[in-house]
Amino acid sequence: MIKIYNYGQVSNEEIFARENISANVEGAVAKIIATVVEKGDRALYDYAAQFDKVQLSALEVTGEEIEEAFSSVEPEFLEILRQAAANIRAYHEKQVRNSFILNEKDGVVIGQKVTPIEKVGLYVPGGTASYPSTVLMDSIPAKIAGCAQIVMVTPPGKDGKVSSVILAAAKIAGVDRIFKVGGAQAVAALAYGTESIPKVDKIVGPGNAYVAEAKKQVFGKVSIDMIAGPSEILVVADSTANPRFVAADLLSQAEHDKMASAVLVTDSRAFAEEVSAELEKQIPLLPRAEIARASIDKNGKIIVAEDNLMLAIDIANQIAPEHLELCVDNPFDYLDKVKHAGSIFMGKYCPEALGDYFAGPNHTLPTSGTARFSSPLSVDDFVKKTQFTYYTEAALGKVADQIAFFAHKEGLDAHAKSATIRFEDQK
Repeated sequence: MIKIYNYGQVSNEEIFARENISANVEGAVAKIIATVVEKGDRALYDYAAQFDKVQLSALEVTGEEIEEAFSSVEPEFLEILRQAAANIRAYHEKQVRNSFILNEKDGVVIGQKVTPIEKVGLYVPGGTASYPSTVLMDSIPAKIAGCAQIVMVTPPGKDGKVSSVILAAAKIAGVDRIFKVGGAQAVAALAYGTESIPKVDKIVGPGNAYVAEAKKQVFGKVSIDMIAGPSEILVVADSTANPRFVAADLLSQAEHDKMASAVLVTDSRAFAEEVSAELEKQIPLLPRAEIARASIDKNGKIIVAEDNLMLAIDIANQIAPEHLELCVDNPFDYLDKVKHAGSIFMGKYCPEALGDYFAGPNHTLPTSGTARFSSPLSVDDFVKKTQFTYYTEAALGKVADQIAFFAHKEGLDAHAKSATIRFEDQK
């Protein structure tokens, strides 16, 4: 059963503690990466047999396989995928940054050039689960940014095929190449390249502990989006909210993973009890009841900030959740008060699932309190900014002595000389 706390009666450490069992996978992942670097495609075939229990004859998904998968998906779901893609595209197109130039001083031009990352690797979990939403969320911003090539990796099923809905989403999103590779070995292949899989410049997408550790270990060789932890939801609700709705929203994340975190902060003890009772009614009805039960019992919390909704918002800011629902009347009254959250869902008819699939804002979000300093995946993640500076001789002459003075203060005489040497013959 979910734990209920009265704020102020227990320590913050206990209220905000996160169940965090760190898998000891560093050594195993390092070995996998080294093997892929050494053996290339051969290692990927061997790992497919070992981990995915499948003997592959080829790593890359063919055009025929994509078309076959696309035609097998029910038209109704294809239309939903297209609508979701359109919503995601419309939202992320607003994020596009433009290059700029400043030339307000005589003889001086400075600016910033925005350039898309050339090759992006997209990791999509697969095998026993299918996440076409991840395909859309992670590839559409890259397309909008102008990335020249998007390479997707995803583990095959035991039949050696990739899920039809994943391939359909990839076709709709415009993914360029798709490979039947999963796990840490897929991350290694993207980071270093093999005979079949091109080396990319950045890797994005969620995965299990092995995938997360592999992304951490290859960072520096390539860029990554983030190291994502288990999913989280925090609901701020007042006593006028519907306890059935709130319980269902908490379970929408609890069913992800036994390590997922579902937290309710409310200004009413009576409402807290109602939600707790609703959880007990709804959990047994879920196909993933065992997972949801473990998540709620280990990591679920209800925090009561008695008669103080602003305190509830402050508590949410301290937790800095991945997903934050404001299940209150007039939610826009509180939007500016929220300082730390990955994505905010406003009002009593805005379940977090809207963000997972359809609304448009990205669902790849900072977890584990990193919303204090991190942002959702966006078009910005798929571009790089390059500065440029131009000074005429006259413009440099006006500031050369100032540059030299500054450089001498740092004890860097060669820096100073590089500015003044250009004018020595004029003195």
